[in-house]
Amino acid sequence: MNVLNLLFTKDGLIYQIIKNKSVLEEKSYFVDEESPKNFISGKLEDALLKQRYDEISVVSALNHFTLMPEGFEDHDSGYDLIAFNAPVDKENTELMLSVNKKFKLQFYYTFPKEFYNKIKDISVPVKFNFSGEKFLNSINNKNNKEIHINLYHNQCEFFAISNKKIILYNNLDVNSEVDFLYFVMFTLSKIGFGINDTYFYVYGETTENETFISELQKFVKNLKVVFDNIPNKNFILN
Repeated sequence: MNVLNLLFTKDGLIYQIIKNKSVLEEKSYFVDEESPKNFISGKLEDALLKQRYDEISVVSALNHFTLMPEGFEDHDSGYDLIAFNAPVDKENTELMLSVNKKFKLQFYYTFPKEFYNKIKDISVPVKFNFSGEKFLNSINNKNNKEIHINLYHNQCEFFAISNKKIILYNNLDVNSEVDFLYFVMFTLSKIGFGINDTYFYVYGETTENETFISELQKFVKNLKVVFDNIPNKNFILN
C-alpha cells in the first residue's frame, strides 16, 4: 500500500511517501526570499504526481483555526469564528472540521482551495486533519498541570492542560525563540500555572529549536523532550 503524507506549515510543505510502512522518500520545502510565487503549490504537484497512491493523509498546521466543544453544530458560523483569531478569505479557502473525541473538542480551520483541489483531483481516498487535533490525540496526560509544545520550522503549537481539561491552545509563528519563551512564561502567569508545579513536554523540531529548549530549562523544573523529528522516523507525530 502506497501512502502519501503531507504536512502544510505557514511557510512550507513536508511530504513523506510510505510503502507497506517503510519510508521511501521524505522531503521538506520552505519559502524564502528567493522562492517563486507558487513554490509550495509546485512542490505539492510534484509530490502528487510522483507515483500512484492508495491513500493520501493531509495535516494542516496553518494557523487559521478556532476551537469549540464537541457537538457544536453551527457549521455555517465556522468562518466567522475563525475570523476572531485570524484573517479569513472565504473565496480562496475551504472550511474544514476535525473532531477530537479524547478531549471532547473540535477544530474549525481553513485550508487553501488551491491545495485542496490539487489533492482531491488525484481521485484517491484522502484524510484531512488539523495539526492541533493530531497533536492532542498523541498526548498522554498524567499530571495536574501540563504544557505540551510541538515545534515546527519557524512555528509552534502548544496546549495547556489542567486536570485532564484543555485550558488553552495556540498555534504561533516563531520568528524569535526568545520571544516565544517570553510568551510561554506570560501565558503561565495568566492561566495560574506555577513554574514549579507545571510539567513541560516538547515534541517536533527540537534540534532546530535547541536554543529555546535550553533557555526554557533555565526557568522550569520539570521538562522532558518527548522526541525529535528524526528524518524518516517521527513524522508529524506518527
